[in-house]
Amino acid sequence: MSKNPIGVFDSGYGGLTILKELVAALPEYDYLYLGDNARAPYGDKTFEEVYAYTLQCVEWFFNQGCSLVILACNTASAKALRTIQQNNLALIDPNKRVLGVIRPTSEVIGQLSHSKHIGIMGTQGTIKSESYLIEIAKFFPDIKVTQEACSEWVSLVEKNLYASTEADYFVKFHIDEILSKDAKIDTLLLACTHYPILINKIKQFTPAGIQIIAQGEIVAKSLIGYLNNHKEIEENCSKSGVNKFFTTGDVLDFNEHASLFFGAKVSAEKLIF
Repeated sequence: MSKNPIGVFDSGYGGLTILKELVAALPEYDYLYLGDNARAPYGDKTFEEVYAYTLQCVEWFFNQGCSLVILACNTASAKALRTIQQNNLALIDPNKRVLGVIRPTSEVIGQLSHSKHIGIMGTQGTIKSESYLIEIAKFFPDIKVTQEACSEWVSLVEKNLYASTEADYFVKFHIDEILSKDAKIDTLLLACTHYPILINKIKQFTPAGIQIIAQGEIVAKSLIGYLNNHKEIEENCSKSGVNKFFTTGDVLDFNEHASLFFGAKVSAEKLIF
């Protein structure tokens, strides 16, 4: 079997914050990134829509030769991953693998909290799915999890308002809301890959003593472990240190935003389904 890149998928730009950490941890591998910007955001779409869009994109990765695809999107991980793993992979190619960001985060998040009270900040779709409640309970049944849907945060980032006074209002509002639900929270998980762009604002309005956790490093460490434990997948991954980017949206707009998320210049190609 020929060697091919690791696929990394997101509904838009946010997954680039995950890819950034993957490249930092495993720079020798090749990565193929796809942002489905033409149909973003996924957070307010139905389960059926997110599943259909995500499956179409996963199949595209497979057609490019990818043996492993990472859904670097919490909404896609919450609404589509399980169905794709259970219903589609065996029919498409049982040797292919699709992973998400919710499970690896849930496996370790309980170890980071001293008070055993965790807050989840996410999109409406991720919060409504209750995926984090379900997954964290499997690994840490004694952890109390409180959720908050931060509907405006993604648009703040995508409209380049992440450092604005408008962001002040919406960031402070949702942090105050989740802490009013549980004053014992000592760990806030940013369960959307856009949210790390707001990290300075989030820190500004989060009381001292509460740690803020982004997912990039967690997912990167999990991928290292996965590749070590699944040599049959690892052996099919090409290693030239090359990153390629595709978007279903406007290429110039994607490139302009992508550099903020990825931390380096990005030159994407247009993909039309």
